[in-house]
Amino acid sequence: MTSERTLGAQIAVITGAGRGIGAAIARKLAALGATSILCGRTRTPLESTANAIAQAGGRSEIISCDVKTLTSVEAAAKHVGETLGRIDILVNNAGIGGFGGPLHQLPPDAWEQILNTNLRGVYFTIRAFAPLMIQARSGHIINISSLAGKNALPNGAAYAASKWGLNGLTYSVAEELRGHNIRVSVVCPGSVNTELSPHTGKDPMKMLQPEDVAHTVAMLVTQAPQSFVSEILLRPTQKP
Repeated sequence: MTSERTLGAQIAVITGAGRGIGAAIARKLAALGATSILCGRTRTPLESTANAIAQAGGRSEIISCDVKTLTSVEAAAKHVGETLGRIDILVNNAGIGGFGGPLHQLPPDAWEQILNTNLRGVYFTIRAFAPLMIQARSGHIINISSLAGKNALPNGAAYAASKWGLNGLTYSVAEELRGHNIRVSVVCPGSVNTELSPHTGKDPMKMLQPEDVAHTVAMLVTQAPQSFVSEILLRPTQKP
């Protein structure tokens, strides 16, 4: 049994829901009663997440969406608005790493790929989905950032820049949307045991697991309505 509040019939859109942290968040929110809308570029991993949710008795729907492309994100938002009528939770999880060496050796196309996915993609999703929340005067936006958005990350400067930017975007948008009764939060995990994180020299068993981030998101979206946590720094108990 869980002591967490349930989400009733809420609609939760999760980007990058095909694997890792996004899949864990989608499963967790579905377990709490929400319908998880699984967004990602590739359908096969999304189907895997959807199957896991169905086997656990939950509800989900798949939408092919590339957060780097505004028209793709707008089409996803239009579909949600027309078929479901609302969105209660938006989890901006889609992201890519970039830990290949010093910034002066980073190819410009790699810079564009990292910043466009990790930062501009969040702008696109908020631009497309926030109006639905504003109309309903309710909603919660959660951006999955990183402790790399708080601390120096040598040989990962572009990734760090995207996450520092995401943190600043989150704090500012939170102020813009508070008057509409929309809560905006950012979660900054340390190294998580996924395909994205660099594992060299780290013990995967001591690293954060995707389910740890999912639990944090669940805490945020089930807290009492008169308050919100603007930022969570999530660290493993033991340094990996």
